[in-house]
Amino acid sequence: MHEADPTSQSNYLEIATKHITFEWKVDFDNKVIAGTATHDLVAKVDGVSEVIFDTSYLHIEGVKVEGDTIHDFILGPKHEVMGAALHVPLPQTVSVGSTISVEIKYSTTANGTALQFLEKEPKEKPSHSCLANASPFMRETSHLYKAYRTEYSLDTPSVKLTYSASVRSVLPVLLSARRVSPPSDGPAHDGKVIWKDEVIYKYDQACFTSLASLLPSPTPIPSYLIAIAAGNLEYQPFQVPEGKQWTSGVWSEPELMADSFWEFSRDTASFLAAAENLAGQYRFGVYDLLVLPPSFPYGGMENPCLTFVTPTLLAGDRSLTGVIVHELTHSWFGNGITHAHASHFWLNEGWTTYIERVLLHIIHSPAHRGLSSVIGYKALLDSLALFKDKPKYQKLVIDFDYGENPDSAYSRVPYDKGANFLLHIERTLGGLDVFLPYVKDYIATYMGHSITTETWKNHLYAYFEENGGEDKIKALDSINWDAWLHEGGLDLPVRMEYDLTLVNAAYALADRWYESRLITDPSKLDFRASDLDSLDGNQRGARQHRFVISVSWISEVAAVFLERLEDYSEPLPAGHLFHFDQLYSFSTTPSTEIRFRFYNIVLKSEAATHFVQAAANWVIGMDDTGVIKGRMKFCRPVFRAIYKVDPGLARSTFSQARTQFHPIAQNLIAQDIGLD
Repeated sequence: MHEADPTSQSNYLEIATKHITFEWKVDFDNKVIAGTATHDLVAKVDGVSEVIFDTSYLHIEGVKVEGDTIHDFILGPKHEVMGAALHVPLPQTVSVGSTISVEIKYSTTANGTALQFLEKEPKEKPSHSCLANASPFMRETSHLYKAYRTEYSLDTPSVKLTYSASVRSVLPVLLSARRVSPPSDGPAHDGKVIWKDEVIYKYDQACFTSLASLLPSPTPIPSYLIAIAAGNLEYQPFQVPEGKQWTSGVWSEPELMADSFWEFSRDTASFLAAAENLAGQYRFGVYDLLVLPPSFPYGGMENPCLTFVTPTLLAGDRSLTGVIVHELTHSWFGNGITHAHASHFWLNEGWTTYIERVLLHIIHSPAHRGLSSVIGYKALLDSLALFKDKPKYQKLVIDFDYGENPDSAYSRVPYDKGANFLLHIERTLGGLDVFLPYVKDYIATYMGHSITTETWKNHLYAYFEENGGEDKIKALDSINWDAWLHEGGLDLPVRMEYDLTLVNAAYALADRWYESRLITDPSKLDFRASDLDSLDGNQRGARQHRFVISVSWISEVAAVFLERLEDYSEPLPAGHLFHFDQLYSFSTTPSTEIRFRFYNIVLKSEAATHFVQAAANWVIGMDDTGVIKGRMKFCRPVFRAIYKVDPGLARSTFSQARTQFHPIAQNLIAQDIGLD
């Protein structure tokens, strides 16, 4: 395995950024961000004679070193994955510990894969157009492995830094940092006229302003967490628990504010408070949500101070707020403790998914942890099967070749194989009472650092050698580390058992449907539209776990029901599926999670040709929803399923709507259906 990041051309092992100062202007007319980025760098070795930055589709206008113009910088040829290396010579070599400043004047270009300018949606959209961008919108969506972003950088999560920014714009601007001015809770756009008056927005990720005496020193972040968004955005604060030194609220376009506030206001602050109780103090001062237009390719992106979320979470019943638990948990795992490079990505997502489920256990019940684990396990098996011909991507620690695209490996493997690995370690060592004190020590030890899997494992052994002795070391030695970390396979190395309290009724209903497949006349099937309601009533016995299942968990249980049906080796007959849809109306449900799983079932059955056009219309928003499904969790599997039924329809549908998807999603879907 490469000692250095295999996806970066920078010389970050020789010299690294400590702080970046941005001076930007957002030009909506030309769809460009232009300005300067000034890096304050520290030499890590003696004799450094140049700085090599990673760039991707940037127009470089000029370079200064310590205020003096440099003319002999070189922008190298573009690598398909790593972009173009910008070589900036230093006027004299620097020694270890020395600092130096490099300013680059530049602008973005239309080919960048992270920056997306969105046009205002046409007025003739259906009534669901509130989920489309109601005004022009600009956002930068980072990649989970690499930045590919609007600034030049040492593009590796091994380099952690702070940043500040001053951004001029005729639309409100948000960044993944603490706002200095104008105040978030003041009038939108500082009271100026949106689209007419230019306002300067100032942010400082390294400054706590009025909270400076109350919060710890700022936690440095990797460059992939520097994010910007601009649009006709409004803010509404959430109520936070008494005594907390952080604030929280939601940003959205005006058309979405009422729905967004209702969906997230009840739970977000209490989730963050619960995470603090488990993991320690929240170190970023602000935890806001930004509800993005529907082309956003992820469920959420854990930018510090400003989590980006997909509008598909606006379910109207708070059933999908678990995504917020996941994203805020990244404040400790990913944003706080960061993977050194893409080969160790599971340290971000595996840890976050594991702690997310522990929080469900604490906030709700052990049964909710089990329900989430069951859903995650199904998604993991699907991902492992997808990579049956590429077993390298079934591993937790992936030995990427130099310049290999880590996008190709993106799946649920680092999330759910990683979470199950940590669950297995927890159980092997004696349960949560034993494991959670270690988790707190792990966070305290590595907060603000980037680490490898080997570093994590060494700390794990060292902690339990000191706090558990010989018995705990023997327990750790009993784990098949190679099988979990360095081997592939179509299943987990160990059979995992989960709490099925919330799952049993869903399994029983699915089993009844499967057993009915031999009945040739669908009119004789003994099912009712109220079957799904019974999934709630059958779980009343779980009250001993301190909860009663509510509407917010029904969609999760319904998802388990559909996934159970999908797992059977023989699909239901077409007549059964038509009756199935007549009863439960899954083909018209507004729940993206449920309709997505319904299409997964019917597009693998005899009824596929009946539903394939509806699925194609749904994924690009040419249906009753009027909204594209830009989240890759939905669009990629649905396009792959359509492609297996009707390749021509998959390609023509995607080509028709390609530019509506985020550039990252565009590239991956095109690969999925054989276009690129």
